[in-house]
Amino acid sequence: MGVLTFVSFLFFTGLVAFISYRFTRKENLETADGYFLGGRSLSAWVIAGSLMLTNLSTEQLIGLNAQGYEFNMSVMGWEVGSALALVIVALYLLPRYLKGGITTIPDFLEERYDFGTKQIVTILFLFGYVFNLLPPILYSGAVAISAIFDVPELLGVSRTTALWITVWSIGIIGSIYAIFGGLKAVAVSDTINGIGLLIGGLLIPTLGLAVLGDGSPIEGFSKIMEHTPEKLNAIGSDTDPVPFSTMFTGMLLVNLFYWGTAQHIMQRALAAKNLKEGQKGIIIAAFLKLLGPIFLILPGIIAFNLFGSKLNPMDAYSELVNYVLPKPLVGFFAAVLFGAILSSFNSALNSTVTLFVLNIYKPYFKPNASDKMLVQHSKVIGIILALFAMTVAPLIEKAPQGFFQYLQIVNGFYNVPIFTIIFIGYVTKRVPAIAAKISLLVFISIYAATQLVWDTGIHFLHILAILFVLCSALMLLIGRIKPRETEFVLQEKQAVELTPWKLVYPMGIAATIAMIIVYTIFSGVGIGA
Repeated sequence: MGVLTFVSFLFFTGLVAFISYRFTRKENLETADGYFLGGRSLSAWVIAGSLMLTNLSTEQLIGLNAQGYEFNMSVMGWEVGSALALVIVALYLLPRYLKGGITTIPDFLEERYDFGTKQIVTILFLFGYVFNLLPPILYSGAVAISAIFDVPELLGVSRTTALWITVWSIGIIGSIYAIFGGLKAVAVSDTINGIGLLIGGLLIPTLGLAVLGDGSPIEGFSKIMEHTPEKLNAIGSDTDPVPFSTMFTGMLLVNLFYWGTAQHIMQRALAAKNLKEGQKGIIIAAFLKLLGPIFLILPGIIAFNLFGSKLNPMDAYSELVNYVLPKPLVGFFAAVLFGAILSSFNSALNSTVTLFVLNIYKPYFKPNASDKMLVQHSKVIGIILALFAMTVAPLIEKAPQGFFQYLQIVNGFYNVPIFTIIFIGYVTKRVPAIAAKISLLVFISIYAATQLVWDTGIHFLHILAILFVLCSALMLLIGRIKPRETEFVLQEKQAVELTPWKLVYPMGIAATIAMIIVYTIFSGVGIGA
């Protein structure tokens, strides 16, 4: 590793930390809103940048490019398909969240159903974050950073020791942002890193196409269209990771859960200074998601055309980076990658602490605690959770092959089941709390059976969609048999100003049309084969 690489890495990483400190040093972090929601002061671009960086991680950069290398553009459903979900969130969910003045997503469930439903969902969220989000983020990030800097050779240690060192380095730095800076420090750093990731992320495919085209990116893309046009087809078949049919079933539901109800994502929009800025930030994010395939899938296809099929798909992205990126820029790219890892980790940690402190710790242990005391205890709990994640993450190295597939299965235990009861909660007024609890039990039990006991041969996204319909119908039936005594009315808490963005509908329609155009381009009608 050259000195220039290391210096450029330290410079960009330090610059992000300095700017984040300058923007947040005067923030009041002793109130619950100040610490957990950035004082409800985030603007549109900060929200959009934070949403994007919280979403992006090394798992996507490496994992989606691996699928592009091995299969085709069909996996862009996770990226491009998010645009429609974000539009729905901006138009329908966010106005209701801000009207209710909630801090965590389960807060709404307490008002709509009861305290018990809120606690069940909080526990499901915490289970997913503590075991299924924080450690894997640290592990995948540490593997990437260790490889870029060749930490084993640099420090003269084994691969396992290097992994522990890198995990704890990332974890400690990320914890400083999340625990001591609150949500606004996380969001500001996300925005800065987002700019770097956009630049660095687009640079890799540009340089890759230039190498493939003997200096001309256009000629490089022409070679892909000539030699492997089938890889440019986003209309996936049943043998592809994301069959196109799932876009109309489970894919939409998973994206709606992720962008509309996942705490570590929605917490950015909940922190908006008003509804206008929140809607604007989410719509900007919808347009930005349409760029995802360029740096999350196309590099894998370029790697296939450069190296053939001889690579392990998981190595495709790193091989391309090492092959096409000039050495002076390696440090910058490593810093950008480091920022993406930190963003995912500190965002997940901040949201995990928020859920635990406000929904578990306060009601059960300190019901009369002041905001200042809650913030103090949040920092202690955040340190404990971070230490747990840093201890568990290196152990993932010993997990059997297929661990990340297992993670995707585990996500299904709480994502669409939670979205189902939130959806029914908003579109009905008389469905009772018992219906939500029964729905969660039935959904999770049947899903577990289909994934762990019976091999149905049905794609898991289709199964999630089928269970969504069945459990929604079950809740409606229970609502008919034993309705609430009174109709639910969403009370306005006047937490922020609720005048909607006047362009939200035309811009939402534009984002949806743009999504359709992208799919048309990458299909048999366009440039795909």
